[in-house]
Amino acid sequence: MYEKTYPNKRFQLTLQFLKKHINTSESILDLGVKNPFSEIMISEGFTVENTSGEDLDEDQSAIQESPAKVVTAFEIFEHLLSPYEVLKSINADKLVISVPLKLWFASAYRSKTDMRDRHYHEFEDWQLDWLLEKTGWTIKDRQKWTNPVNKLGIRPILRRFTPRYYIVYAEKQENSNS
Repeated sequence: MYEKTYPNKRFQLTLQFLKKHINTSESILDLGVKNPFSEIMISEGFTVENTSGEDLDEDQSAIQESPAKVVTAFEIFEHLLSPYEVLKSINADKLVISVPLKLWFASAYRSKTDMRDRHYHEFEDWQLDWLLEKTGWTIKDRQKWTNPVNKLGIRPILRRFTPRYYIVYAEKQENSNS
């Protein structure tokens, strides 16, 4: 089982889910610039290439031209205006995607200092499932988990019981028009 520990529960669970479905021999295109989790994937033996920070709503060429067998997108799709177009542009046969779930007791995240660090979408699980289905993907596995915080108050208590993250493993449908 999983022996290393990472300070972030989300990283640990994401890595476990990734290892369950993706072999280290499969090349990965990780959407978004190099980040702490892409470094973890590399340290765990995965071959990972990241996109270069281009606006994926406007330019999907890095996705379309990638020879990678797997695309990963960890907490990226909530920042996109049109995740539909990005999902349609993927040529890989496998996808691992995670998103923060919409919380009924909290507003969508919006940074006051960084215009790029905002959530345009915060999904309910059925919305991401539908988006994947409409773009030619078949969900093979899914998981949700909570994100408790060590603070006092009603919201921190609710975070102990309410799932915050949703991760999906999907494969390209055979009859997909890609």
